[in-house]
Amino acid sequence: MRVAIVHDWFVAYAGSERVVEQLVRLFPQADVFSLIDFLSPSDRRFLAGKTVRTSFLQRLPLARNKYAAYLPLMPLAIEQLDLSGYDLVLSSSHCVAKGVLSGPDQLHLSYVHTPMRYAWDAQHEYLAGAGLTRGLKSWYARWMLHKMRLWDVRTSHGVDSFAANSQFIARRVWKAYRRHAQVIYPPVDIEGFSLSTDREDFYLTASRLVPYKRVDVLVEAFSCMPHKRLVVIGDGPELNRLRAMATSNVELRGFQDSAVLCDTMQRARAFLFAAREDFGIVPVEAQATGAPVIAFGQGGASETVRGLDSAEPTGALFGEQTADAVVEAIRAFESQEHRIRPEACRDNASRFGVARFQAEFLEFVRQQWRWFSDRLPGGMDELPETSPRVPEPSPMHLAPRDRRAA
Repeated sequence: MRVAIVHDWFVAYAGSERVVEQLVRLFPQADVFSLIDFLSPSDRRFLAGKTVRTSFLQRLPLARNKYAAYLPLMPLAIEQLDLSGYDLVLSSSHCVAKGVLSGPDQLHLSYVHTPMRYAWDAQHEYLAGAGLTRGLKSWYARWMLHKMRLWDVRTSHGVDSFAANSQFIARRVWKAYRRHAQVIYPPVDIEGFSLSTDREDFYLTASRLVPYKRVDVLVEAFSCMPHKRLVVIGDGPELNRLRAMATSNVELRGFQDSAVLCDTMQRARAFLFAAREDFGIVPVEAQATGAPVIAFGQGGASETVRGLDSAEPTGALFGEQTADAVVEAIRAFESQEHRIRPEACRDNASRFGVARFQAEFLEFVRQQWRWFSDRLPGGMDELPETSPRVPEPSPMHLAPRDRRAA
C-alpha cells in the first residue's frame, strides 16, 4: 500500500518529531512530506535516510530562520503538496499538516499534537507575548488568525479520523472541530533513563526558556524560599530576564546536553514544571529516573503525574501559575514526600513508552482501515503487517461522548 506521512515542518528533533520517527518505523515504505526541511545532518537520523518532499516555502527568502513569519502562507502551501497517489495519509499536525488535500478513495488519519493553539484558546496569550495587543499590527494579526480559524475548521472535514496526544488535546479538538479524537499518548524513550533512588537536596526544572513555560513563576517562588535551591536547565529568549530576577539560591545553567540533563534528573529531589502543556514529555522522563514531579495541574501534566490525592502518588499538582501556589505545593510535597517511591514514579512513566505507542497507533490505523475499506466499492486489502511485533496495546481512551440532544 502507498503511505504518505505529512508533518508541519522539520527544523529540530523535538516532541512531535518523535512521533514522526515512530510512524517511519511503523511504515518504512512511506514517503514523507512537510512545508520545510531544515534539519541538520545530526538531527535527521530519525527519518531513516528518507528525503522530505517540501512545499514552495522551502525556497522563500529567510525561510530557514524566519519560517514562522510565513504563517499566513502555510494553509496555501500545505494544499499544494500532491498526495493523490497514496492510499493512506498520516498527518502529524500542530499547525496546518492536517489540511492536506485528500480524495474519497484515500484514508486520512491525523495525529493532533494540538489544534494551532495561537489561533484558538491561547490567541490572547500569544498576542500579548509578541507585543501585539494594540495598533495596526495587532489588528492585522487578529484578522489573520481569524482567517486561520475558518480554514482550520473547514479542513477538519477532510480528516477521516483524529487521534490526540492527551485527553486535554482531545477536548481541544472537540472544542475547535466538534470531532472526537482517540487518545494515543506520544512515545517517550523510557529506556533511555535509568532509575535512581539517591536524591540530593535541590529542585530542578528544564525547558526552553520561553514565556508560556512560566519558568519565571518558579524563579519567583524560590526567591520566597532562600533556604531551598533551584537548578534551571535550558536556553531561550527569557534567559536574561530570569537571570535578572534570580536570587542566589537559583542557578541558571543554560543549555546542557541530554547526558547532563539525565544525570541531574537522577539526583534532583523533585522536578518542577509550571507550563500548561499539550502533553509534556520532560515530566515523564523525570519520573522515569524516579524523580517526583511538582507540576501545574492543567494540560498534559494532570494525566502524567499522580498527585498527592492518589493512593500511589508520583508528585504534587498546583492549581495556579503563581509563585504562592508553587510554594504551597512544595510544602505539601515535602510534608508527604515519604509516600512517593522512586519505583512508583518509574512504573507510572512506563505507561508512555515507545512500544505502547507503536501498538496503539498501529491498532488505531488497522481499525480505521477496516472501516474505510468496507465502504469502498469492492473493498480493499487488509492492512499488512508493517512493523516488528510489539506488545498488545493497552485499552485505548476515547474523548468524551457527544452529549448533544437527539
